[in-house]
Amino acid sequence: MKKIMLSALVLAATALGASAQTQKGYYLIGGNIGNISADLQKSGSKFGIGITPKVAWFVQDNLAIGGQVGLGYTTQKNAGNTFTYSIGPLARYYFGDAEMEKVKINAPKPVRFFAEANAGLAGSNYNPKEGASSSTNGFNVGIGPGVAFFLNENIALEALAKYDLTLGFGSTPALNKINVGVGFQIYLPGSKLKALRNDMK
Repeated sequence: MKKIMLSALVLAATALGASAQTQKGYYLIGGNIGNISADLQKSGSKFGIGITPKVAWFVQDNLAIGGQVGLGYTTQKNAGNTFTYSIGPLARYYFGDAEMEKVKINAPKPVRFFAEANAGLAGSNYNPKEGASSSTNGFNVGIGPGVAFFLNENIALEALAKYDLTLGFGSTPALNKINVGVGFQIYLPGSKLKALRNDMK
């Protein structure tokens, strides 16, 4: 119980005392949920969801470098299911007030716009109830804009839309799509993460 209370106090102190969420030395920890679908069709109900946890470190103000892992699953009654995966590095750049003013966008202070890009390995594998399966596995890139709505100094909800392209091997050599999702991110300075880790020992 003592360790839990200490951890809660560290997080609370961070939320109240931080002044710049995207400055050098901060960490970004969270993930996105995307392409959620639930359709009721005559041919069979369909459900799909994807999750992408990610971790990044701000190597300089407004620029974070890290990695992500993506997992997705879609299933349709009487049709089959599709499993998708991805893994690799990512980069995220947050636009400052001066940059937004140049394109004549004046957002309220709790809102930050950003661009995210990723590369790595990915695949999509479809297994039908009947007939031949199909797959695409190989090199993957993605890029797109996003917006973060900060609930306080350290916690943000975000929306992200990315163009995603996979080139590789399989029955389909190329696969491209638009991924749209929402996310939850925590922004913490490295010193607070170290203190939290020591308190949990």
